[in-house]
Amino acid sequence: MSNPVNNTDKVFLKHFSMLIGFLILVMFALIGFAMHLYANHPPPQNPEYKQEIQARIAPVGGAYAGDTGRAALLAAQDAAKKAAEGQVAYGGTLDGKTIFGDLCQTCHTNAATGAPVLSDKAAWAPRVAEGIDTLFTHAINGFTGSKGTMPAKGGNPSLTDAQVKATVQWMVSQVK
Repeated sequence: MSNPVNNTDKVFLKHFSMLIGFLILVMFALIGFAMHLYANHPPPQNPEYKQEIQARIAPVGGAYAGDTGRAALLAAQDAAKKAAEGQVAYGGTLDGKTIFGDLCQTCHTNAATGAPVLSDKAAWAPRVAEGIDTLFTHAINGFTGSKGTMPAKGGNPSLTDAQVKATVQWMVSQVK
């Protein structure tokens, strides 16, 4: 005599195996259907795809040697400067507080950078004593002092001279 539990197990396994087989067939049918749809409707290409590739593989710098190289270097620097001047930073605003908050604040609120902290009036006194025109010149052209270097235009070449002057005037008004 056969065990009734054993028969029930065999029937269950047979039905469960058939269900798993059916699900596998459904899976392959769905994969095939998805491949068919994808082949007939490929995703759209980015219209700027080629420009993006060219930008990624463009050389970062160039090697300049001799008088010819020096001329090429100067031409490249002039082109970069003109390109930067063509872009006006911060929408052309002349609000010194806005420019300070967006650009200058990082260095002029952190004593570790070597820049005079805006809240330290004693550190600013000798600088202000040199005159506003000297401060303008240092801010526009850059300055290397005993405690560090101030990059030209705070490191943002797209600032106009008027924007730099407005920011310097605002900063001086805060330390007086």
